[in-house]
Amino acid sequence: MVGSTQADPSKWAIYPSLRGKSVLISGGAEGIGAAAVELFCRQGSDVVFLDINSAAARQLRERIGAIPGASSPAFLRCDVTDLEAVRACAEQAMAERGGAVDVLVNNAAAAGAEARCGSLDVTPEGFGSCVDVNLRHQFFLTQAVVAGMKRQGRAGSIINMGSITWSIPAVGVPVYTLCKAATMGMTRTHSKEFGPDGIRVNSVMPGSVVTQRQLDEVLTTEQLRAEILALQSLKREILPEDVARLILFLAADDSSAITGSSYVVDGGWVSDP
Repeated sequence: MVGSTQADPSKWAIYPSLRGKSVLISGGAEGIGAAAVELFCRQGSDVVFLDINSAAARQLRERIGAIPGASSPAFLRCDVTDLEAVRACAEQAMAERGGAVDVLVNNAAAAGAEARCGSLDVTPEGFGSCVDVNLRHQFFLTQAVVAGMKRQGRAGSIINMGSITWSIPAVGVPVYTLCKAATMGMTRTHSKEFGPDGIRVNSVMPGSVVTQRQLDEVLTTEQLRAEILALQSLKREILPEDVARLILFLAADDSSAITGSSYVVDGGWVSDP
């Protein structure tokens, strides 16, 4: 299954600081989010994830339940374009974990068919919809989680999922690209704003990651996949767990001096931002 960490887990790092740490992940039922949920559970973290796809969430929880020694993740169904639902889910997740969470992964995003057009074809409605699903909830979920961290006096780590689309730069997804560029700006601003409270904020910029959604919507032919590989320095496909392992590092105490930074995981497609 795409997104399942099928490589031998014994070869990867164990982070003692992540055991028992509470982690909130948006868009956690599929793709990179699902890989992150699984890897955090393998670390023994207390994971709750949000997603609109209940069926995929159920399958993920069943798969993780069969992994020896992994913690069991909690799932809250949430449409991230509904800010009231986002706030309610954040409050529930925090209330059930002593009033705060330790790690937030702002992962939920989409660049579906309705977002794939030229700039001259973008409608106000399409613009607003794309911003809602790719950027707005990141800001307000961060707001809710940071408020909880401050109330409880808990330091923490926030990881925002960006993209290399603005750095390539990509065409055909102008509003998605705009949102992902904004994510990097938000990361840097929030790192300065929340740093005095011990809260770290970093972002991850994946390249072309072979998720099921990408296979269905973007990487639809072997020719397209070959063209992507030709642009990369590393001639192998990037998998969801490749990105998730970086997310784990940024959440762990091993990265406790790192904030305001953005990390590219693209096999060498673009140079550093």
